[in-house]
Amino acid sequence: QAQLAESGGGLVQPGGSLRLSCVASGFTFSSSDMQWYRQGPGTRRELVAAITSTGRTTYADSVKGRFTITRDNAKKTVYLQMNNLIPDDTAGYYCKALRRSMTSSYDYWGGGTQVTVSS
Repeated sequence: QAQLAESGGGLVQPGGSLRLSCVASGFTFSSSDMQWYRQGPGTRRELVAAITSTGRTTYADSVKGRFTITRDNAKKTVYLQMNNLIPDDTAGYYCKALRRSMTSSYDYWGGGTQVTVSS
């Protein structure tokens, strides 16, 4: 059974940093593209950062230069390093695994971790 478990959220002051982690199990992590989404109060879930199975990264314009997504295939973990946080970064952050191939296609979501940026 595929599972994704996020951790690392919390309350941080503006300008602070957090590192989110997402540990995967039950599927082939190394073959999966991994993504971080976020959803704030009353807003749609938005893609924040993505890393492909080959390590290519993309970011939303709103977080470029502040957030960094990385992965450790040996630990089956994807990370989101968030620096210089601002109140607009306040949201639930969700990890997603996906794969599209001739033999296997899936989307798996984690349960999320809350990030609150406030003084």
